[in-house]
Amino acid sequence: MSDVQPAEDEQQPEWRQRAVTRGIEAARSRAQVRVQRFLDAAFELIDEKGTTDFTIQEVTTRSGQSLRGFYQYFDGKDELLLALFEESVNESLADLRTVIADVTGPLARLRAFVLRLHEWCDPDVGPAATGPRNRKPISEFTVQLAGNHADKVQEAVAPITDELITLLDAAVAAEAIRVADVRRSAALVMRAVMYSWFGNRFTPAGTERISADETWEFCLHGLRADG
Repeated sequence: MSDVQPAEDEQQPEWRQRAVTRGIEAARSRAQVRVQRFLDAAFELIDEKGTTDFTIQEVTTRSGQSLRGFYQYFDGKDELLLALFEESVNESLADLRTVIADVTGPLARLRAFVLRLHEWCDPDVGPAATGPRNRKPISEFTVQLAGNHADKVQEAVAPITDELITLLDAAVAAEAIRVADVRRSAALVMRAVMYSWFGNRFTPAGTERISADETWEFCLHGLRADG
């Protein structure tokens, strides 16, 4: 006789296993609803204040939930702001995929992606400014957030980076571009695009801001130095 004992779950009747599974799924669903209420409350406060200068107590009061409930899901305000940033990233990724879906040709798709990403990263223009939520305070706080939680911010934007790598791979395969290292090229493009809005804040009065098209042209051609 084998000494291997069946797993505890396998010893339970099927009806009990189904009941446990349903209970876990119901608890997960309730948790998702509660977390979303915290996020919605925080977005509403940002819309009203035009800043991330709100308190956790304000968020819990607005959401109709308790302070204890808040700390079941978030370690503190920074983690809440990171969650808001992730929400914005997910929404931007869905929009980026919609934009490039109607574009044919690997280079054209890459260009469409970069231009739209530039619009999303600049809180004063594009969907980040015209959407239903005020993302400008989140964009501005991201700089500070990246300083304190660089690994988490990097993880949040990873899906966008992965999408860009896929587009670069396709453009290389089609011989539309030549790059030595696709991943490092993607990192350079992401940095050029994502923080161009920050650089525009230092543009002297009366000076034209760097546009999405200019950023794309630089990413595409670089400095093109002889030799």
